[in-house]
Amino acid sequence: MRSRNTRGPVVAALMLSMALAALDSTIVSTAVPQIVGDLGGFSVFSWLFSGYLLAVTVTLPVYGKLSDTLGRKPVLLAGSVLFLAGSVLCASAWNMAALIAFRVVQGLGGGAIQGTVQTLAADLYPLEQRPRIQARLSTVWATSSVLGPALGGLLASTAGWRWIFLINLPIGAVALFLVVRHLHEPARAPGPRPRIDWAGALGVFAAGGVLLTWLVQGGVAWAWGSATSVALLCTGVALIGGVVLVERRVPEPILPGWVWRRRTIAAVNLALCAMGLLMVAPTTFLPTYAQSVLGLSPTAAGFVLSVMTLSWPVSAALSQHVYRRIGFRDTALIGMTAALGLLAAFPLLPFPGAVWQPTLLSLLLGAALGLFQLPLIIGVQSTVGWAERGTATASILFYRQIGQTVGAAVFGAVANGVISHRLGAGTDLDSVVGGAGTDGVRRAIDAAVDAVYVGAACAGAVALAVLIALAPRRFPVLTSPPTPPTTLPHPLPHPSPHD
Repeated sequence: MRSRNTRGPVVAALMLSMALAALDSTIVSTAVPQIVGDLGGFSVFSWLFSGYLLAVTVTLPVYGKLSDTLGRKPVLLAGSVLFLAGSVLCASAWNMAALIAFRVVQGLGGGAIQGTVQTLAADLYPLEQRPRIQARLSTVWATSSVLGPALGGLLASTAGWRWIFLINLPIGAVALFLVVRHLHEPARAPGPRPRIDWAGALGVFAAGGVLLTWLVQGGVAWAWGSATSVALLCTGVALIGGVVLVERRVPEPILPGWVWRRRTIAAVNLALCAMGLLMVAPTTFLPTYAQSVLGLSPTAAGFVLSVMTLSWPVSAALSQHVYRRIGFRDTALIGMTAALGLLAAFPLLPFPGAVWQPTLLSLLLGAALGLFQLPLIIGVQSTVGWAERGTATASILFYRQIGQTVGAAVFGAVANGVISHRLGAGTDLDSVVGGAGTDGVRRAIDAAVDAVYVGAACAGAVALAVLIALAPRRFPVLTSPPTPPTTLPHPLPHPSPHD
């Protein structure tokens, strides 16, 4: 067994790998004007983000199953190499269509990184120490949300926008070296090679891609009732039917039925899906509110949101002191109850109000959601053995992503409906944000964001109801080490019966 001191390089590798995925969206967003000015394609530039998100989301369950079948290390290495290859291709893109295609390649690697890093974090630390590594990973996301926009703007305005992709290479190279050098998994027992459900993987990718495209672009690129929208929906439903038929016939399905047959995992999947939905309110609409209603600059508006990402990892790290005493479910209930109250308080803010008011709500919301999410993730990871942990982790991340995608579509429609009602038919949020100068427009945007927060509060109520109705009060935590163990620098967890 290796010294506990050698765990540091593995943790550093996980944090650097996660930084690749965490920096991606924030660093690209500020370079959009330069990218469009160079390559054109303003009408489709949103696919720079949608394409990447789609690829990450639909590959999460695939990579989760592969990490249980083949091991974590090969999946993480393959995903990192694919992400870096996509970065090089993005930097060499000659038009917007090529850049969007290469962003999808990046997303195919990003799905492997996000799911496998979270799974390795559970492999590496025993139950009582997992908040430590999870807090570090949350800190990576928090730091990236603050530094990403500034770094992207700096690179785009000085070295050129292509460097926002090339900067991934040194970070990824160090992460790859540390993974290759310090992350070791045991040789597998001799026997037949594991069978991989490639048909199921392709079906999940196709069905997820079609349905998420329908959600992301519906009401934007085409009307919800248009022939294109209906065709995508029908195709997605048909593909889901095909996936179900395939998965019921293979011995090792990509989407195993036990994910939904186990009460704990099913409840957490639904609760985190609801959390993903409510997260759209602060992450997407709060910056718009800060700029258009409060009159802040983009940088100052970003700060109003970023305080949420600063309190989140602190709360997550401290959550262990709560769930050790009262359990995973009840800790999550406290966090979501607080989040529900904060979301419901936002529409009560005065118009136009002071900057400190939404900033304080954002800070407290991050703390509440840190207390909600982390205990559920650690709780699920602690109920499964090594051979199922990748699938279980990918499952809860997948449904959280699905919630965010559904939330973006639903709350976008809600906001546009309020704007149209107040300012006249045919008016939407995008058309008024840039010129939000009159009192009437500011009040309309304020009302639209208030409506979104009410919807987010409803999603929080759903998360609470799901946990109360479906989740066991005491998660069935394993009391013996998972099999097979890995030769990581610290023994694999011997979960203690705190919960």
